[in-house]
Amino acid sequence: MQTLSDTFKLLGRELQSRLFIGSALYPSPKIMCEAIKASQSQVVTVSLRRQAAQSGSDGEAFWQQIKALDVAVLPNTAGCSTVKEAVNTALMAREVFDTNWIKLEVIGDDYNLQPDPFALLEATKELVSQGFDVFPYCTDDLVLCTKLAEAGCTILMPWGAPIGTGQGLLNPYALRTIRQRLPELTLVVDAGIGLPSHASAAMEMGYDAVLLNSAVALAQDPVVMAQAFAAAVAAGRAAYRAGAMPARDTAAPSSPVVGVPFWHND
Repeated sequence: MQTLSDTFKLLGRELQSRLFIGSALYPSPKIMCEAIKASQSQVVTVSLRRQAAQSGSDGEAFWQQIKALDVAVLPNTAGCSTVKEAVNTALMAREVFDTNWIKLEVIGDDYNLQPDPFALLEATKELVSQGFDVFPYCTDDLVLCTKLAEAGCTILMPWGAPIGTGQGLLNPYALRTIRQRLPELTLVVDAGIGLPSHASAAMEMGYDAVLLNSAVALAQDPVVMAQAFAAAVAAGRAAYRAGAMPARDTAAPSSPVVGVPFWHND
C-alpha cells in the first residue's frame, strides 16, 4: 500500500505542512497565535513595516509571540512600490529577523495591488546578487516567471487573484501552464485564496504549497478556518499524488451491466 507521507523540503528545511500563513489582520495577538497553531503551518510571513510601526514594547511583544511558535519566519516587503524601497526593506529585514529569506513584493498598482513585473525583476536580481533567497510575489505570467527563474529564483509565488479579494484561482490555465513549464521550481500560490476549496484546487494542480492570510484572519472563527485550510491543503496534495482519473466526454457505468459477465466489462 502506498504511503501518503510526503515530506516537503524548502531551501534545506524539512517541513511537514505545505500551508504558509500570514500574521496580519487577526482580531487579537492571542487569536493569531491560536490560528497559526491550528493551521499546522511551519512558515509564517511577517511584515517589517508592521514590526517597525509597532516599535517599542508592542513590537517586541509581537516578535516574541512569533518566535515562541517555533516556525520559520519569512519577512516580506509589503507596501513597497519601488526597487529602492524593496531592496532597503529586505536589507533591514535580514538584520532584524536574521534570515536570508525574503518574500519580495513590489506593488505596481494601488487599486488591485498588482505586482510591478519590471521592478520586481530588477529588485530580484539585486537581492539575489546580495545572497538573498528571494520568494517573489508575482502575477501568473509565464514569461515573467521564466525570467525570475533565470535571475536565480528557485521559488516563485504567483497569485491566484489580487491580494485580499478571496476570489480564488481566477486563471487556472495560466497557473497550470506555469506548473507544467517550470517543473523544477518550488511553486507557491500566494494571494486571492478565500476558501479551503481554492487551496485544495491549487494543490491538486501540483503546486508545492499555498500562502494565505486574510482568508483565515478575517474569518468569523479564524482558528476553525485555519484547521479547515490545513485539511484542504493536505487533501489537495494527496489527490495530486494519487493521480486523478482522466475526464471523459461520455458516460461510463460504474457497475457491471446486467446480463453481461463482469470479465467482459472493461
